[in-house]
Amino acid sequence: MFVSDPQDRPILGIDPGLTRMGYGAVVRAGSAARAVSAGVITTDPALDLPARLGRLSVEIEALLDDIAPRAMAVERVLFQVNVRTAISVGQASGLAIAAAARRSIPVVQYSPNEVKLSVTGDGAASKQAVQMMVAKLLGLAAVPDPPDAADALALALCHAWRDRVESARSAATAGASPNLGSQSNRQTRIEAAIAKTAKARK
Repeated sequence: MFVSDPQDRPILGIDPGLTRMGYGAVVRAGSAARAVSAGVITTDPALDLPARLGRLSVEIEALLDDIAPRAMAVERVLFQVNVRTAISVGQASGLAIAAAARRSIPVVQYSPNEVKLSVTGDGAASKQAVQMMVAKLLGLAAVPDPPDAADALALALCHAWRDRVESARSAATAGASPNLGSQSNRQTRIEAAIAKTAKARK
């Protein structure tokens, strides 16, 4: 688990799951970001569903109390081959979203492809590529372990950059000259792609 003393309220990423729910929080530092917390919440598969959901709910509430995020980014649940797994993931996701709503914390959902695009610049990147880029962008010595935590940090990074683009757009609309700071050509392309994706979804 990464711990720091954030100067600003962090963005919390949630990789939903019933057995393992990854979480990761980042704060923006100019054009970069740093991790302030990451880990997993687990439930015992031997317990019945109500008990597991109850335990997960309590843990999520405690996590929000501890991190006090200004926004939450949750992976959008996609129904693919394993419908049973998707249902349990959806139940876990709903608990996190409801807990945030009770605290008036804005929630944004991102698809896996949107996260891959924002972190690596490639919407078809492998999970390993995303996790390695998360470590690089956050200046971590190693890829966050377990992978659920790395995926959650990727979600938080995705929203941090999306939020930055939206803030710059709002400032430009208001007639201000936003100071985006120095940034690499790669990040410029990523931010442009995120802005294009956001516009297409409206």
